Amino acid sequence: MSDTTLSFLSSLPLFQGIAPDALPKVLQALSAHQVSYQKGEYLLHNQDIVAAAGLVLQGKVLVLREDFWGNRAILTQISAGYLFGETYAMLHLPAEVSVEAAEDTTVLYLNLQTLLTTQEPALITISHRLMQSFARRNLTLTRKIAHVTCRTTREKLLSYLSAQANDAKDAVFSIPFNRQQLADYLAVERSAMCAELSRMKQDGLLDYHKNHFRLFLQ
Repeated sequence: MSDTTLSFLSSLPLFQGIAPDALPKVLQALSAHQVSYQKGEYLLHNQDIVAAAGLVLQGKVLVLREDFWGNRAILTQISAGYLFGETYAMLHLPAEVSVEAAEDTTVLYLNLQTLLTTQEPALITISHRLMQSFARRNLTLTRKIAHVTCRTTREKLLSYLSAQANDAKDAVFSIPFNRQQLADYLAVERSAMCAELSRMKQDGLLDYHKNHFRLFLQ
């Protein structure tokens, strides 16, 4: 593994508290291995057995829920430095989601089963960090539930954009989704959502250009 990758891993919350010279041994214990994907390629399909969690080293992935007819909803987007599939990897259960590369992406796979029986201090530290990761993921999904359970498309957009502004601590911000991805995330029809955004702009609630938004007080 390159020095650049090791340096990047050392900077992540998951590996905080682990000495840089101990990191290669820790990665070996977790059977770490890298895989690269092209944009649009699936990393994981619904009902696949998940043997290892994925840590995004470069790029972004979309976590999707797809039905029998191919309709899909975006549950979340995972960027560099964050994990996906950790719950299924810990429990060794079939995935109930799919994961797709949103752009060219490199992933480091980690066998988390090792953490269940380890007495190694460095691995115990990772276990504690992993619990924090689970808590953050739970918060992300709780926020999504708040958005998608709003009754109308406008209410869903206002809920989501308000949360993004709060995270940015600014009325001007960028979102991580294009229009189709945003529609999939909010579980609405794309054309109806775009029409609603236009009406919201006419009503003076917001302005936007592509994925850049500005909210206005009324």
